[in-house]
Amino acid sequence: MRSSLLADAPAIREPQHVPVAHVTRGGVIEGVHYGSVVVLDGDGAVRWGIGDIEAACYPRSALKPVQAVAMVRAGLPLDGALLSLAMGSHSGEERHLAGTRQILERAGVTEDDLRNVPDLPYAAAVRDAWLREGRGPSRLAQNCSGKHAAMLYVCTLAGWPLESYLDPGHPLQRAIAEVVEELTGQHIASVTVDGCGSPLFAMSLYGLARAAARIATAAPDTAERRVADALRVHPEMASGTGRDSAELMRAVPGLLAKDGFEGVQVAALPDGRAVAVKIADGADRARMPVTAAALARAGVEPRLLAAFEGEPVSGGGRPVGGIRPVAALHPPGVPATA
Repeated sequence: MRSSLLADAPAIREPQHVPVAHVTRGGVIEGVHYGSVVVLDGDGAVRWGIGDIEAACYPRSALKPVQAVAMVRAGLPLDGALLSLAMGSHSGEERHLAGTRQILERAGVTEDDLRNVPDLPYAAAVRDAWLREGRGPSRLAQNCSGKHAAMLYVCTLAGWPLESYLDPGHPLQRAIAEVVEELTGQHIASVTVDGCGSPLFAMSLYGLARAAARIATAAPDTAERRVADALRVHPEMASGTGRDSAELMRAVPGLLAKDGFEGVQVAALPDGRAVAVKIADGADRARMPVTAAALARAGVEPRLLAAFEGEPVSGGGRPVGGIRPVAALHPPGVPATA
């Protein structure tokens, strides 16, 4: 897509977030999570929004499906579970480590060629077992290792340098930036470094939802469709056992969903309806209840979303409250849960 067809980069400013979730205890609002939410119709128009959906924000790992599209276009020959892993924020389970090793082997490189930050497995139970075995941080265990292995694979196939594959000026990262702008429909506002070390691009929440919708609605035999099919069929490879984005995709037929650190979530349906959520304080506990409410706003049947309404708040060992989206988020005719 030519740059002349892109919208201006979103403004870099303090986002005008608003209350999106209440933490209640005994009928009293004990805490408030601020944020922003956008809901798109199937034609890409904004059906509903709250907060600041046009300010620049970092999508964090919610951008990984877009990065995967760029890698497939650049020649990444993965499909299915391994392609899902290439866009994953995995838990560090053995299937994730084995899959990453398989990608590295196909690329003819080793774990030593990875440039992501060494870390412990992301999932608490997996991390605890890892530590009991006396193992320390590693690049393979870090939750973005599948993406980094896929980046190396593309570089080996294209003849691009391996050592500098995370440099924003590297051919791979320039290709990713072009696809980010194409799918979001807007110029990138800023480039920084994500937690794993890869370039991270700032966009609006609206742009993020638009990109997800374009992937979710892609025609067969496109890079976008390969990415969408891989994530839908193998959601746990992009996350892990019991992870909420995977569970959400299992619950809502055809849904494409990806979460990111600092309270970001994007989800899109096969007909183009899409939502994007940013929780201002980065609190993970508010991300999924707000996302579920946004999907109900988009027309998803509330019964499919009942398991994602949020964890209860306990008092004396029993539920006395919960984390609930603000009333404005609930679609007309669907009562807010107290």
